Amino acid sequence: MGEFTIMIDTGCDISEDYIKENNLAVMPISFQLDGASHDQGGWQEISSSEFYNKLRGGSTTSTTLINPERFKEKFSEFAERSESVLYISLSSALSGTYQNSILAIEDVKEKYPNCNICSVDSINASGGIWSVVLLAVKKRNEGATLEEAAKYLEEKKNSCFALFTVDDLHHLHRGGRVSKLQAVAGSMLGVKPLLNVSPIGKLEKTGKARGRKGALLDLTNQMKNALDSSTKSLDAVIIGHGDCEEDAKITLDLVKAAYDVKKSYIVTIGPVIGAHSGPGTIALFFDGDMTREAYEAKGL
Repeated sequence: MGEFTIMIDTGCDISEDYIKENNLAVMPISFQLDGASHDQGGWQEISSSEFYNKLRGGSTTSTTLINPERFKEKFSEFAERSESVLYISLSSALSGTYQNSILAIEDVKEKYPNCNICSVDSINASGGIWSVVLLAVKKRNEGATLEEAAKYLEEKKNSCFALFTVDDLHHLHRGGRVSKLQAVAGSMLGVKPLLNVSPIGKLEKTGKARGRKGALLDLTNQMKNALDSSTKSLDAVIIGHGDCEEDAKITLDLVKAAYDVKKSYIVTIGPVIGAHSGPGTIALFFDGDMTREAYEAKGL
């Protein structure tokens, strides 16, 4: 097995079991709910239903990126033990966390010039980062070095897709992720917006569907467009949800009706992403047969 630790932040929605089984390190991104600040521990004290019900009731929420000093403290702990670390960050197009990790690594290397710490921009979010982590764990288990694993992720990360639908775009607008015009246009009666994470890690509105069932079906159809027509099986599929687990199960059933899925995961979208996407979000994450650039070039 490769001798390095894989680190993520809480912009990655991933199961606690998977974290423990694969010995992942986690850096919490703080979130604020009605003025009170929370980190990973705070999220565990607040149930997903409570968090999303507060949003439904009009509570205000926001997030705070990890500053360089917090990264420096964490990376220094590994450097002092001569342990290698591969950090996989939330998309740099959505947060300054990746840039802060780079600043911290530069500082740590001044004090520990022989330390082996690397930061990879996932250009993704939520379960999309988990898709990248799956690739990193695979390479580590195959015995790859940190440098080999990081190079592999840079080559493969843009084939990790994130397709999702939200009940409305107002949460994304409040978080500055879409314009007011997009939010209003995407919230017409009975219309459910469809979005994806672009090749540079930004959110893009890709279409709209009539009704919730239509949106879930369209997610599956968009997935098919990112896969070769000869593809019959998938190594892993991740479904994320904003307090709507039954819809997540329906989406997974739609995927399984089309493909032989070797591993599947359903995960609640945590507050770092949920603060912006809102309740009722359904997201579909998988490793496609093409890059996101090639997918967008198809004009689907």
